[in-house]
Amino acid sequence: MPEKIVKDKVLVYVVRDGHLLVFRHTDYSFEEVGIQVPSGSIRAGESPEGAALREAREETGLTLFKIVKKLGETEYDISPYRFEIQRRHVFHLELLEETPERWASQEDHDGQGDPTRFECFWIPLEAAHVLQSGQGALLGRLHEG
Repeated sequence: MPEKIVKDKVLVYVVRDGHLLVFRHTDYSFEEVGIQVPSGSIRAGESPEGAALREAREETGLTLFKIVKKLGETEYDISPYRFEIQRRHVFHLELLEETPERWASQEDHDGQGDPTRFECFWIPLEAAHVLQSGQGALLGRLHEG
């Protein structure tokens, strides 16, 4: 059994009018990858807040985000997909621009390899338990204080 490594990640809940911004990978089926919120790795020298804003922008193609607050941290064991524990810094973000109901975006990975294509859309917060890989773990904190 390989040693599990701990990786620092960010996870963002972008909320508007009782709806959560989510996306799916258009090159894979729901069965393979499910529905996700913007998330990703914290780069060397980057703050969790900076990583949260960067990942939200990269994965949605939108730019006008504001951090409302940090909701906390959670750990998630993503084995057997990868033998790693993700330490997730979870943020509530507000979006300060209009969006369509659904739109396509892509993440270009700094020009390395093929872009990853996404379809972004809004789901009611009550339906957000459908998020993959424990991403909904701190949704309940959106309504605290």
